[in-house]
Amino acid sequence: MGKAIRVAYGEAVAKLGHTNDKIVVLDADLSGATQSKYFKKEFPDRFYNVGIAEENLMGVAAGFAYQGFIPFASTFAVFGTGRAFEIVRNQIAYVNLNVKLALTHSGISVGEDGGSHQSVEDISLMRSLPNMTVIVPCDSIETEKAVNAAAKFIGPVYLRLARPAVEDITNPDDKFEIGKALTLVDGNDACIIACGLMVSRALEAAKELKTSGIDTAVINMHTIKPIDKETILKYNSKCKVIITAEEHSVIGGLGSAVAEVIAGTNGSKFAMVGIEDKFGHSGNPDKLFEEYGLTKENIIKKVKENL
Repeated sequence: MGKAIRVAYGEAVAKLGHTNDKIVVLDADLSGATQSKYFKKEFPDRFYNVGIAEENLMGVAAGFAYQGFIPFASTFAVFGTGRAFEIVRNQIAYVNLNVKLALTHSGISVGEDGGSHQSVEDISLMRSLPNMTVIVPCDSIETEKAVNAAAKFIGPVYLRLARPAVEDITNPDDKFEIGKALTLVDGNDACIIACGLMVSRALEAAKELKTSGIDTAVINMHTIKPIDKETILKYNSKCKVIITAEEHSVIGGLGSAVAEVIAGTNGSKFAMVGIEDKFGHSGNPDKLFEEYGLTKENIIKKVKENL
């Protein structure tokens, strides 16, 4: 097993601190979990623990941005997007401040922490905010690229970071550009558009579909907002079916974003693999993925049903 995405974030932002003295990191008493502890160790004078006060976390980050710093505000995704939503909306997105929300423990892969800590609506909340950019890296290599890109980008960014260790499926020389999807596999029959931890499952599904004679493309849609309309419309024209796959509710997430692009076109059939309007609950992450249908088998089923 490879490196955890949250660890890759912690290492990447600490590395950034050596080349950019405007980087500051803030945390809500969870630096050991979010892995912002790496930055704290390297730069104790540029690290701020605001305590268990997520609204204050975002407000203080906004203050740093006003003073010309590049703040990375870290806590769990459910708290940073949910509990602090009004502060993120009015003090960050509304005034288009240069704040980076580096929020870990997203989705149901949090596992045993249970439904109260599993964010299944966070992409929907953040992509609904004007000025907010939403990025969901799929592995540790892409996470470092996403952190670097977010630091260079002027404006608010939500980095949705998963908890588990994952195998790296992207390459160091793969180009990472905000708003531009990464085509991992080309294909003409079906297209799977995935993000985050579902990208690896999409690749597994495509490989198996290939053995059945179904030529399947896999698109890593690491940026949910702004969405890569050009790539979506390309595969909507050439493929018979598009399936989206995400560790998030089917309401308001990647699937919704893709559906908004292809609505009204005469292209492929469309279906979503995601969490079907339910909260999470406590359990082993792999077992939860099976229970909620976030599997290669369910992706394959959706492709074949729509073909």
